Amino acid sequence: MPSKRAATNNKHKAGQTFIAKSLLTLIAVFMLIPIVIVLLSWLQPLADIWPHMREYVLPEVLKNTAVLLTMVIVIAGGLGTALAWLTSMYRFPGQRFFSWALMLPLAMPAYVLAFVSAGIIDYSGPLQTTLRAFGVATGIPSIRNVWGAGIILSLAFYPYVYLLTRQAFLSQGRRAIEAGQMLGLSRLQVLFRLSLPQALPWIVGGLLLACMETLADFGAVSVFNVDTFTTAIYKAWFGFFSLVTAAQLAALLIGVVFVIMLFEQFWEARRTNGVTQGDNRRFETATGARLLMSLFCALIFSIAFLVPFLQLLYWTAQNYQQDFDERYIGFVTNSLMIASMTTAFIAVLAIIVAWIKRQYPDKVTKLLATFANLGYVVPGTVLAVGVFIPIAWLDNQLIGFGVIEKQIFSGSVLVMLLALSTRFMTVSFQPIDRQLQRLTVNQESAAELLSDSKLQRWRQVILPVLQPGVLTALLMGFVEVMKEMPITLMTRRQGWDTLAVRVFEMTSEGMWGRAALPSLLIVLVGLIPVWILLRQSDKNS
Repeated sequence: MPSKRAATNNKHKAGQTFIAKSLLTLIAVFMLIPIVIVLLSWLQPLADIWPHMREYVLPEVLKNTAVLLTMVIVIAGGLGTALAWLTSMYRFPGQRFFSWALMLPLAMPAYVLAFVSAGIIDYSGPLQTTLRAFGVATGIPSIRNVWGAGIILSLAFYPYVYLLTRQAFLSQGRRAIEAGQMLGLSRLQVLFRLSLPQALPWIVGGLLLACMETLADFGAVSVFNVDTFTTAIYKAWFGFFSLVTAAQLAALLIGVVFVIMLFEQFWEARRTNGVTQGDNRRFETATGARLLMSLFCALIFSIAFLVPFLQLLYWTAQNYQQDFDERYIGFVTNSLMIASMTTAFIAVLAIIVAWIKRQYPDKVTKLLATFANLGYVVPGTVLAVGVFIPIAWLDNQLIGFGVIEKQIFSGSVLVMLLALSTRFMTVSFQPIDRQLQRLTVNQESAAELLSDSKLQRWRQVILPVLQPGVLTALLMGFVEVMKEMPITLMTRRQGWDTLAVRVFEMTSEGMWGRAALPSLLIVLVGLIPVWILLRQSDKNS
């Protein structure tokens, strides 16, 4: 009898395992389909426009991409590391304020910072107009080129380096540094010979994130008329009407992104070692040096966030009456609808994936969970192409069999939902997975003994533990979808516009002032995840 009961239990557990892993496999395949579709595009014959692309487009794209990545690595890496060192190791006026305020550029999408900066610095902008009013001859060169784009992207993405590097410096404490000083090292030598080598995995991790965001950027480079892979994909699809060419360009970009992702995985593995917890006492220094530190932090904060934010407020107040009309109800409604639908969908998927990963912690399950979250490293333009191709094929097949008379899925909200879900799945998964790790095995065992059913155990024990992570996942996913431009722009039907699409349309015409209102709304919503990151950073430090 006991053996029959044991056999029944084993069969029941085997059935549960099969169902769980099958479900996880389906989710992983669902997330991988757009990427696989794009990669398979190279099995198709090259389109007629490829000779033109090879001769006139690709060389410029490769050159601009290399320049942008180099500038982001140098400028964002230097700024993020320097600011992290100052705010974590020194006391100076405003240090506590700048320690969190320097993360606020994360709330401002790169495309917003790009057009605001262009509007301020242009010949007719407030900077040169004010200088001419005081009789100062203005010869400020245009920033609407690859060099200006590199500076703007560096200012937009340096917080990735700053956040991770500051955590590394804070965790080092003062004992090792004081030991180095006792051996005769100056503070500068301590930085380069002790602190930086230990913090290197964090610095590189932040740089790789910044590089992936640079490769994925579409809006900022569009404002500056700089051709990169993302703009080339858009032009191949909507300019040359060659979806195959767009997919093949997207496949090339995936190759570049995956190389960077491999580096990121390598350095993330090294990030588990290299620092030891210590106290957070800060260096004292001369009054002049403290003032210089305050001025440096204030300068970067003003350029990267404060001045652009104030300019948005000014343009919004100036253009509010002529720009705001009933169309904005549609922009806001569409943005809220697609953001809410996507966020709820990926939150449910994230809970399922995180729970299965916890219950079956084998290598296959972990690999499938990784596949399910792979879409975040893929630019939105790539996913737009990868989702649109199978959906368009399905429409054509249904038309061919006489089921429908015209395309119904292409250009629908479904396409956007699928592409956005693939792109931002990991945004929901990470906080939920981290929160689920707080549930100990003993707590889970006690809940199993005290609960009458699995539903009761979930309701009384697991969901209360998951609640903070789910809330974070919902907020961060919502904001990321609100900011996303290329997926919505490339997959929406004509006339179905969101706030991000409105920004693109106005900036494409050089109407900076009229792009201010939707941009301001996006920035204000974008402050939510920054606030969450600040809270988490405070807890960790």
